[in-house]
Amino acid sequence: MGFIGDSIDSLKSFSVRHTIEQVITLGMIVSSALIIWKFLMCVTGSESPVVVVLSESMEPAFQRGDILFLRMGEDPIRAGEIVVFNIDRREIPIVHRVIKVHERNDTRYIDVLTKGDNNDQDDRVLYAPGQQWLQREHIMGRAVGFLPYVGYITIIMTENPIIKYVLIGALGLLAITSKD
Repeated sequence: MGFIGDSIDSLKSFSVRHTIEQVITLGMIVSSALIIWKFLMCVTGSESPVVVVLSESMEPAFQRGDILFLRMGEDPIRAGEIVVFNIDRREIPIVHRVIKVHERNDTRYIDVLTKGDNNDQDDRVLYAPGQQWLQREHIMGRAVGFLPYVGYITIIMTENPIIKYVLIGALGLLAITSKD
């Protein structure tokens, strides 16, 4: 009959018990992902232990689609380190290199200035209006490792939402037909 016809027949033969089993399985998958994420947050000390590079501003160090692994320890931030920071009232974190650090005497407070390796200017134009420096609370973590291009699927699904829905639908059909 074909793939679509077989899929429709398998949907018709769903029992209540089978549906509950599918919902519980999905809940377990989602719960496991959240548990792993929270565990990584605790181990790395970063609120976002994994990020995807979304622009070319850090080329040649990182390419668009690279996955970065972050860690945020108590060590002082130094010029030359690659950090991920978040600006007030902005959703998307930014990955750039620290170019200047001003430490305030006898305190833990620091002022940090960043710049993308591929950018001509420092990041003051990206900061919130009136903001000249980043403070420690803006920094989400330091890059400690990366996987090249692995995160590109995230970019594709964000830029083309229809692909996300097709992929989710295809995985759902695959899960349904594989149970039979």
